[in-house]
Amino acid sequence: MKTLIGGIIAVVLGVVGLVVWFGDFLIVLAGSVPAILLLAGILAIYLGYDEMKDSWEKKDETVPADISADKERIAELEKELEEMKNQKQ
Repeated sequence: MKTLIGGIIAVVLGVVGLVVWFGDFLIVLAGSVPAILLLAGILAIYLGYDEMKDSWEKKDETVPADISADKERIAELEKELEEMKNQKQ
């Protein structure tokens, strides 16, 4: 209940402050929009570069490093298959 009352008071004070200092609010808004766009652009450039760098690294990794375990598993399964065929005959 205290949070609700505090929130209502904050909204009322915010609206009153916005009405009283609307001109100052517009000046601050006009000054902060270019700064926000600049920071967002820098972040987008960084994320785009990082994504491209990751895709370049993935192209270099064409063959998995550890295929010996897969080859051993395939050999085991082939032996089991041969044993099953021999049991049926």
